[in-house]
Amino acid sequence: MEQYSSLTSDNEGTEAPDQPEVGQRPALPAMEALQQLGQTSMPGSESNIFCMTIIGQIEGHLILPPQNKTTKYEHIIPQLVAAEQNPRIEGLMILLNTVGGDVEAGLAIAEMIASMSKPTVTIVIGGGHSIGVPIAVSSTYSYIAESATMTIHPIRMSGLVIGVPQTFEYMEKMQERVVRFVVSHSRITEEKFKELMFKTGELNRDIGTAVGGADAVKYGLMDAVGGIGEALKQLNTIIETRRQQNGMVGNQQQAPFAPFSPNPTGSPSGATSGEHSGELPQ
Repeated sequence: MEQYSSLTSDNEGTEAPDQPEVGQRPALPAMEALQQLGQTSMPGSESNIFCMTIIGQIEGHLILPPQNKTTKYEHIIPQLVAAEQNPRIEGLMILLNTVGGDVEAGLAIAEMIASMSKPTVTIVIGGGHSIGVPIAVSSTYSYIAESATMTIHPIRMSGLVIGVPQTFEYMEKMQERVVRFVVSHSRITEEKFKELMFKTGELNRDIGTAVGGADAVKYGLMDAVGGIGEALKQLNTIIETRRQQNGMVGNQQQAPFAPFSPNPTGSPSGATSGEHSGELPQ
């Protein structure tokens, strides 16, 4: 009894550290991000480009059934804010393979991407249908795979529909929001976009047009046909141009505070000449 009591008294006040059970792997942050957000960073490598995927159906204010693969806008928007605030991130690449979804949620994502100060590149692989079109054109430069398609059709309403003229006026105003955004962020004209939207005979059970990769570039909807390699090359080019412009602006701002030292030409050494626009190439 004395020996037992001494053992217990020596171990009082100490707790055994929590250890995973045999055969159980500890939870990793990257694994949690993969399960919750559907994406993770490559282990052991840090990049100045943040890659984001928008796949499946864009989920809005209503939760979709569990068998639907969805992209939740409440997950995308905080990631865009974090990428904008992170000084190590110099550019974003957004991959789209979506069937569309909630109109207002899609427009919210598109507006967030368009308002970012850092260069962005979007790639449509597989499909960028319906409300995925505004997201695809919201970036600094847009690519579409040769085999990808983009379906352009009028918006539709689900649930209770009140058969009054105000309902159709509301849908028309909502549709004009989508048209104005796409036209202002791409080279397609409003007349051409509406022609594709209201075209009949193209789709079996809907009004609209399924635009292929080459046609999307021909209509001015997307900038170029390409994939990951072309998108990364273009994004790195824009980032390098931004670096050079920021360096030139920094030198010009520091020039008035440089020490004055006369030289034979009569102008202070280190003086700079010329103007730089500071705008990114379109």
